[in-house]
Amino acid sequence: MRVVVLGAGGQLGREVTEAFRRDDVIGLSRLELDICDFGYARRVLTDLRPDVVVNAAAFTRVDQCEVEPGRAFWVNAFAVRNLAAVCAELSAALVHVSTGYVFDGHKMTPYVEDDLPAPLSVYGVSKLAGEHFARSLAPRHLIVRTSGLYGESASGRHANFVEKMLRLADAGHPIRAVADQVLTPSSATDVAAKIAELVRRECSGLYHVTNTGQCSWFEFAAEIFRLTGLTPELVPVSSDECDARARRPRYSVLAHKRLVESGLDDLPPWQEALARYLRARGNLT
Repeated sequence: MRVVVLGAGGQLGREVTEAFRRDDVIGLSRLELDICDFGYARRVLTDLRPDVVVNAAAFTRVDQCEVEPGRAFWVNAFAVRNLAAVCAELSAALVHVSTGYVFDGHKMTPYVEDDLPAPLSVYGVSKLAGEHFARSLAPRHLIVRTSGLYGESASGRHANFVEKMLRLADAGHPIRAVADQVLTPSSATDVAAKIAELVRRECSGLYHVTNTGQCSWFEFAAEIFRLTGLTPELVPVSSDECDARARRPRYSVLAHKRLVESGLDDLPPWQEALARYLRARGNLT
């Protein structure tokens, strides 16, 4: 099976490429293939003739999407439309990665795949639009929603919440963390492994894939510091105190209904995944 991973330099893309290492996998970073360059992307994929295209490329800076909505839609929606059309031409499966931010957070119990999306931000709307393009244009498609990803990227360990917390603690700054937004922090390694399993089992449609359990960003930060033995000043704050440009759902935990229905094992608890990440990083006490 030939698998092409787009966005292979990012946190998830790196891990997806590794998860398919026993296959004929080709990882392409944004510098190697910009998914917004529609003509070039089509030529490259046509030459490579993949069986599966995994789109791990995205514009994920939620607040910046409010400032650059055009860029958000080009990357998160229109580029997906093009990829879906090319995959249809090549009879390839398209795996598209989406987000729990397609929900408004009003439900306050874990969202299943059948729940109606109602995004609050440009980021959420653009990602939902990408889902619709993948679903409507690629006959063979797998859409994976995830949440709170962290992992190592090609540009260094600085682009996720765990690394940000460790950096702030090392600098000795007081740390403010949102206490009224609940999610499931998810290891890019675990999510990538489940994506590979879904592809190998030829699963299709929409799946929620996160680690299990839930916490607020404040609780996530507290667990990071408990595991590492760091003792910075950690202050809980509300979403309103953050003055962020983008509205975020107060609750974006994803239930794994389709994984259960498919008879697949669930992912590990988020605390276990976090400890594994910190151990590999050399920070576990």
